[in-house]
Amino acid sequence: MHWEVVVKMSKKRSRGFQSFWVGAIMVSLLLVLFSLIFVSCSKPGDEGMDVNLESPDVGKNEDPENNEDPLTGNEEQQPEETPAQNTTPPTTQTPTNDPQYTPPVQSHTVLAQTEDMGREYLDKIYFLGDSTTYGLGYYYDHGYTDLVTSKHVWTPSSGTLTLDQWSYVAIVNPDTGEEMMLPDLLALKKPEYLCITLGVNGVSFMKEQYFKDSYTSLVKKVQEVSPNTKIILNSIYPVTTGYEEKGNGINNLKIEAANLWIQNVAESCGVNYLDSASALRNENGYLPDEHTNGDGLHLNGEAFGLVVQYIRTHAC
Repeated sequence: MHWEVVVKMSKKRSRGFQSFWVGAIMVSLLLVLFSLIFVSCSKPGDEGMDVNLESPDVGKNEDPENNEDPLTGNEEQQPEETPAQNTTPPTTQTPTNDPQYTPPVQSHTVLAQTEDMGREYLDKIYFLGDSTTYGLGYYYDHGYTDLVTSKHVWTPSSGTLTLDQWSYVAIVNPDTGEEMMLPDLLALKKPEYLCITLGVNGVSFMKEQYFKDSYTSLVKKVQEVSPNTKIILNSIYPVTTGYEEKGNGINNLKIEAANLWIQNVAESCGVNYLDSASALRNENGYLPDEHTNGDGLHLNGEAFGLVVQYIRTHAC
């Protein structure tokens, strides 16, 4: 009897302990659940939350020389502005075949306009050159008596002289018909004025330095042999549009460039430059068809008349 009472009391005590632990576990679970809910609903920066939001790299000034004050309060850092890309296509000029005439730089070298010095001045000048010079004497002998007498025109027997050949191609002495090297003819004649027109053929194959060197050596040779001769370097004449279209390497753009080279040579050698080509160009920079003998390159008698008039009114 006593034993049964003890057993019953033990069972009651065991059930009480079980109820206690079940209740304790339930309370613990509820506390954990409330804690998780509270943490998930909390915002960074709320009181009681010690949250470090600073990234180790973000917001730090890496430049020790930069002493600017950091942003404070609610100021927001503005992003750096980057220049907008220009999406407008570059402006391009409409292609044109017209040569761009560049007038000679005005200096003591370029012969300025003077009074008309007349026939007397013209008869003192000898003309050395290529086929564009040969026409001066040719048209004089064919009725254009206002031009230059053929006795004052120096060319080879072929009628033309290229700039790179002046030192080894013989020149015809118009007084005797004898072929002579240029230095010998200069020493014989000692002209008061020598007008040189060369380079139109050279523009098709001569580079700038080669062109200038060839012209400079010619001028220095004249100065050496006939030091009292006043030297005039004449501009190369323009060509017609039709001649350019032949595509033989001679065009007005190259001619204009070469005329500047000739002026440079005149300046460096202390001689004169004559821009007679300006008397021949039309408004587009070309030689008008009415000024040519028909081939687009060589002048006719009327055009040579314009050149001679320019020479007489732009005297040394």
